[in-house]
Amino acid sequence: MSARITQLLLVIGAVLLFVLLFFAPKIAPKHSDNDGHDHGPAKQAVSAENNANIDMYLNMASKSLEPAQKTKVDKFIAAGKLDSVVFFWDRLKRPDLASVYTEQIAQKNNKAEDWFRAGNRYYYSVQFSMDKTQTPLLYQCAMRCFSRGLKLEPANTDAKIMLASCFVEGSADPMQGISLLREVEKTDSNNVKLQMSFALFSVKSGQLDRAIIRFNKALRADSTYIEAYLHLADAYEQLGKIPETISTLEKYSVKTNDPVANRFMPSGKKRKRHKMATHKRKKRLRKNRHKKK
Repeated sequence: MSARITQLLLVIGAVLLFVLLFFAPKIAPKHSDNDGHDHGPAKQAVSAENNANIDMYLNMASKSLEPAQKTKVDKFIAAGKLDSVVFFWDRLKRPDLASVYTEQIAQKNNKAEDWFRAGNRYYYSVQFSMDKTQTPLLYQCAMRCFSRGLKLEPANTDAKIMLASCFVEGSADPMQGISLLREVEKTDSNNVKLQMSFALFSVKSGQLDRAIIRFNKALRADSTYIEAYLHLADAYEQLGKIPETISTLEKYSVKTNDPVANRFMPSGKKRKRHKMATHKRKKRLRKNRHKKK
């Protein structure tokens, strides 16, 4: 293996690390989006209409506050300054608790956009939660918020996709989420978030070939969707498809100012020579295969 390939493989691992940490779904669905199996109803399916809450975690965190902090947040709550309470918990790096008060704002205003904001806050809090026993509750809270927002704005595609993601990642009935995604696909098959959701679920269930198809479809719909290049490169790398991995990262480097990626990506004449060298390597591989036969 050449030094250039070795360098690129090292860079791939560094560049893609944050993808695995921040973007990938947390729980793998047990089935593909169209594997042809007969999926019966789950025994412990979680309803989008539920009374889940994280009050226990909120109470524990409140008791651990410094006296001055406790007095400050109590004053905000008493004055009904919920935005200030959200900001307070955000500053303490507790987005999960900030989500509680974001939902209270939604309850007060009863606007679809506020419900969707609360749902997103709960959903993305999962990746920052230090206590994994809290994870199912966060997903359930997110489902409740997205569901209530959709009652007010039933045509909101992004919210449907997020609700589906909650079912796939955080419930005992992932196929309910897949069904929601299929409904969206019937009317908006080129939706990038939709294709990315399908692709990520395929990755988590180990169906990398299917994931690659979905990632490429997302990029055909929007070639500027940077995240898709990184996920696609990661999928190619896991399958050992090094030329495809390099090619995808080259495309990524053109679309972004990422100094880590650009440092090792060839450009101009070097890019052309790199492509020619890759083509020659492919020809040698084909010849070797024929000789072995």
